[in-house]
Amino acid sequence: MTRLAILSDIHGNLPALQAVLADVDRRTGGRDVQIVTLGDHLSGPLWPEETATLLRSRTDWVQIAGNHERQLLDFDPVRRGPSDRHAHACLSPASRDWLTTLPTRAWLTPDILLCHGTPDSDLTYWLDTVDATAPDGVRPATEAEIRTRLGAVTADLILCGHTHLPRTVHLNEGPLIVNPGSVGLPAYTDDHPIPHKVATGSPDARYALLDQTPEGWTVDLISLPYDTALAAGQADRNARPDWAQALRTGTL
Repeated sequence: MTRLAILSDIHGNLPALQAVLADVDRRTGGRDVQIVTLGDHLSGPLWPEETATLLRSRTDWVQIAGNHERQLLDFDPVRRGPSDRHAHACLSPASRDWLTTLPTRAWLTPDILLCHGTPDSDLTYWLDTVDATAPDGVRPATEAEIRTRLGAVTADLILCGHTHLPRTVHLNEGPLIVNPGSVGLPAYTDDHPIPHKVATGSPDARYALLDQTPEGWTVDLISLPYDTALAAGQADRNARPDWAQALRTGTL
């Protein structure tokens, strides 16, 4: 395995996903590349069923679940937020069944681990920390925090998502940890564990290409323009101006 395309946090943004896949094909010729998705595939006011249909068809990909897959499937309807409620209402039985097959984490090889948040939690940020004293309530994680979240896991490469913030950290005598950012949602607010905001400042779709060399893995964190007006318009039609703002500008 020499080349990986890492996608995460698509959130039902079909045009962003299609643009990313076209870019992967352009850069790789579609050859010798393993595509991986890291969860939060569908939740949001965009195109959940259409996105699920595309993802379900890609049986050669390795795909795992995120916190929103769990919430879509397990939460009582009263507990679901508006993004999960919309997606759940749009999904076909086949798509809901597909979600149940996704593991919460996976080993791509004995040395490459896939998870959504951290190895032990789909809600914990790994390379960032929610901190009430930080601007917008989020700051980059310290090395000590990153090592604590690693726990007893040993791997050469760990791929995670959840924060929507593209970042790489290579721990000394430890793994390379890569967050590719979000394909489909460049900014959001959250109340867990305290209210905070995340914003990339750019409306682009994000993903990562990794190449294995004799010296180790090289990482290309890609920021890709696509038809953001189309996605923002869909959010507006579904009465989500907060999403429309994020999709148009990458800000809140």
